Amino acid sequence: MKELEYLSIINKELEDSSLLGDDCAFLSDLGIYVTQDTLVEDVHFKLSTATPYQIAQKSVHVNISDLAAAGAEPLYITISLSLPRYCDESFVKEFYKGVNFACSSLNIKVAGGDLTASDKVVVSVCAIGKKMSSVEVSRSFAKANDVVIVTGFHGDSAGGLRLLTQGGKKSQYLTDKHLLPVAQTEKSKEIINAAATAGVHKIAMMDTSDGLGDAVYKISKASGKMIKLEHIPVSKELMEMFPDDYMDLALWGGEDYELIACIDEKVYNLFDKTKFIKIGRVLDKPLSKDFVEQFENKSFKHF
Repeated sequence: MKELEYLSIINKELEDSSLLGDDCAFLSDLGIYVTQDTLVEDVHFKLSTATPYQIAQKSVHVNISDLAAAGAEPLYITISLSLPRYCDESFVKEFYKGVNFACSSLNIKVAGGDLTASDKVVVSVCAIGKKMSSVEVSRSFAKANDVVIVTGFHGDSAGGLRLLTQGGKKSQYLTDKHLLPVAQTEKSKEIINAAATAGVHKIAMMDTSDGLGDAVYKISKASGKMIKLEHIPVSKELMEMFPDDYMDLALWGGEDYELIACIDEKVYNLFDKTKFIKIGRVLDKPLSKDFVEQFENKSFKHF
């Protein structure tokens, strides 16, 4: 069963599903954002290729990335850590060293969590943030003629994962991109501040954790507008290591944790173009059947 079918069931069974849809929920009565992601051994990481320190850092950053994508300022996390018998005290010590380093770099605090036994290592993090400005963010806010931007290269993490699992060729740059992603919190602030300065009250934004192509499709579907891609930014390392399929990795590999946003031209004109890369434009056209089929067939599937 596809993830979308599970989500459809969840929406139908809940009496009130109005807060579902984006990766972060905004609790307006409290003025906070809440998100949660889970990383599972042998699904999201392998103990043969990732250290407890690296797993911890990734677990923190992938959750904070959802807050950045919502235009929220990260404040706190809680961590539920489930451990099998083959993990000992040294695993816990190294894991929380990684948590501490990530939290220090992001200026956030651990506010609690849980420890349980399990058959495999499972890390579930809940991240909490606050609203930065009056600018509203949702993947459904893309408008015709918006400029589509991203905050960095794509495909590097997928390339790093392939190198780690297949062996042979090496690239420290690519493997670090996979093992140690960085949430784009500062660039999120720049996007939100630029929108506020330009008097724009709503923008479409999300992270590219499930692949750039997947993010383009989700924004298009939520906004009911087609997006035309004109340029896909990829690193020279990815092109050198995977000359035959670097573009496929860039579009569909996932786990890059960059931001994609659809913004008014006057907002785009305020940016440093080396930090915020234009990749296309939102068209004044509804989604076509061919467009939907093309993206649905390739989009990331959790199941």
